[in-house]
Amino acid sequence: MGIIIKDRLYYVHAKGLSMILENRDGDLLLKHLGKSIKDYNFSNSVFEKDHAFSPTQSPDDRTYSYDTQRQAFGVHGFGDFRHPSIKIEHGNNELTLFKIKESQILDYEVDAKGLPNPHSRKGAETLILILEDEVSEIELKVYYTAYEDSPTISTFTRLINKSDKEVVIHRDLSAMFDMPASSYDIISLQGAYAREKTLRRHKVDQGIFSVSSNRGASGHAQTPAIILSDSLANEDYGEAWALQLMYSGNFQASVEKNQLNEVRMSIGISDDNFSWKLNPGESFDTPVALLTYSDQGLSKLSQESQSFVQNHIMAKNFAYEKRPILINNWEATYFDFDKEKLSSLTDEASRLGIELFVLDDGWFGNRFDDNRALGDWQVNEEKIGCKLSELISDVHKKGMKFGLWVEPEMISVDSDLYRKHPDWAIQAPKRGHSYSRNQLVLNLANPEVVAYLKEVLDDLLSNHDIDYIKWDYNRNITNIGNGKDYLETREQSHRYMLGFYDLVKFLTEKHSDVLFESCSGGGGRNDLGVMRYFPQVWASDNTDAINRLPIQYGSTFLYPTISMGAHVSASPNHQMNRVTSLKTRGHVAMMGNFGYELDLSKLSEEEKEEIKEQVNLYKEIRPIVQFGRQYRLINPSRESNEVAVEFVKDESILVTYVRILSTIEEIETTLKLKGLEEESFYRLHGTNKIYSGAELMYAGLTIVMDGGDFLSKQYYFTKIEA
Repeated sequence: MGIIIKDRLYYVHAKGLSMILENRDGDLLLKHLGKSIKDYNFSNSVFEKDHAFSPTQSPDDRTYSYDTQRQAFGVHGFGDFRHPSIKIEHGNNELTLFKIKESQILDYEVDAKGLPNPHSRKGAETLILILEDEVSEIELKVYYTAYEDSPTISTFTRLINKSDKEVVIHRDLSAMFDMPASSYDIISLQGAYAREKTLRRHKVDQGIFSVSSNRGASGHAQTPAIILSDSLANEDYGEAWALQLMYSGNFQASVEKNQLNEVRMSIGISDDNFSWKLNPGESFDTPVALLTYSDQGLSKLSQESQSFVQNHIMAKNFAYEKRPILINNWEATYFDFDKEKLSSLTDEASRLGIELFVLDDGWFGNRFDDNRALGDWQVNEEKIGCKLSELISDVHKKGMKFGLWVEPEMISVDSDLYRKHPDWAIQAPKRGHSYSRNQLVLNLANPEVVAYLKEVLDDLLSNHDIDYIKWDYNRNITNIGNGKDYLETREQSHRYMLGFYDLVKFLTEKHSDVLFESCSGGGGRNDLGVMRYFPQVWASDNTDAINRLPIQYGSTFLYPTISMGAHVSASPNHQMNRVTSLKTRGHVAMMGNFGYELDLSKLSEEEKEEIKEQVNLYKEIRPIVQFGRQYRLINPSRESNEVAVEFVKDESILVTYVRILSTIEEIETTLKLKGLEEESFYRLHGTNKIYSGAELMYAGLTIVMDGGDFLSKQYYFTKIEA
């Protein structure tokens, strides 16, 4: 690991990963991005020849063209016809030709200003490349940070206006990498509300594949991440590169294959609803992007990404802190609750061993349905039948932690806050509102709004012994128009995100002992930007166990299990109306941060006893799930009728198998486990059966199931002395 500058080459070495850049007469070219190379001598350089319609900068050399060189950011307007990473309006054009002026090496990370940044537990080194476009007098600083414990490089850019005139940024992507011609696949995580993080895989063909969001949030349907892989790569074989963005707002990510079969991948803020004015002397930082590499297939890529998020993005005090088993009152009561109902629910939850009670929507203001009172964050003591502090004390006396739902970024027209500050809602002059869930979005681009939310939420947390906050965000942004002119409105979406990050950074640092969970109608803002401050995310409002299988698969493809809330809900399920056994619902939810979303008073004594057993079991296996290595044994897909996931930690192994529909006259499935020690022996809990690691990995474990739909099995092994 380390950064080395040798001759005209820049080596950026992370664990098992090398990025090698060339300074060629001031041009920044990407020579290699992949498995470690200590000494490079241009063996894979582009063969330079006169390509048709590829412009050159010299009439005497028709072989060197920006259209054919592999770059680390896009030269714009000088013959590279691929999509550039930067577009800046200056004078009467947006041409830019940045040339390297100097470089620096630092033995620490540099933060992007006002944005979420990784933190290092171990060593990190940063390469700063300083470039300038002499005509526009704009300086570009490119930051690359390498980590000794991860095959990951973080990067962002800083543009500085050194001229005496204003310039306007119209595109400034965080990262761009040109890859050599080969056969690639592109993998993305897409979907919709209630089916978030659906994995899609396509062959990279000539043209552009892109995913993006212009919703003001990363969105249920999109994830700010793409994976480029060998076309033959599978869970255990092949190269793969994950490019992710630490940003929770509008984004774009793309893979472009040009006429020469070269491939460019890039990620950053979306061009939609974005421009940024730079006055003389001002600078602009892009969000941080992460590039993670694996030469051992997609499982290894996932494990490395999960580890990096846990070690370098999540707050340190929660990254390896066991998550409490919770019960949320929402599906038990919705808005219809009082002190008696809540007391009955918490009594039963405590008796069953549940560790955290979460009071959801409806505890504040005149909030009896979802048509009113957002913004009025004063406790409705008449409704809950006591002071909030008394309710919290009662929950604590029952041996549980207390959590509270909030939706601070929203405002209802029928609210005291709106009547006092109607101008605080996002809106365009002379246009009516657009409604979603009958609510509007507060303009966090306005510092007054951010200051108000800091005050009211700080007051709530300072005066109540709250252990957990569920932070919801139930609509996307429309009617953008609060700027005093067009350009200021174009800046509003990004200024909103800067306001959001300012708010949550303040709250999570001042109240660092509170566990924050992000929710956006489920997984509508499930990204690394949020995860930097909220170490837990509600993956989806869809709690149906069978629908949860692909959602949880996608959610943990790049993010650690400990970040994913997964709960047992009622049957028939409230979203799908599917009837599923409590056993299967429990097994699926135990593949994440376990909890419940149902009315305990409606359960039989037998069901309550089963829940008690589930809670006790999860407390035992929790470290394996939340801190172990995850292996995907059978993945959910349209063709698959089964799913299997394995977790390995130290001397313990947990395998969960789910069969969706019953089968007849088919040979039973045999699972070949992974990550075990060949010569060691493992006992299956609840039996006297002992198997060697070699047997479980190479002969496999045959799954015998009864007839019926939506069934599951769980296997828990512990290594024993030979």
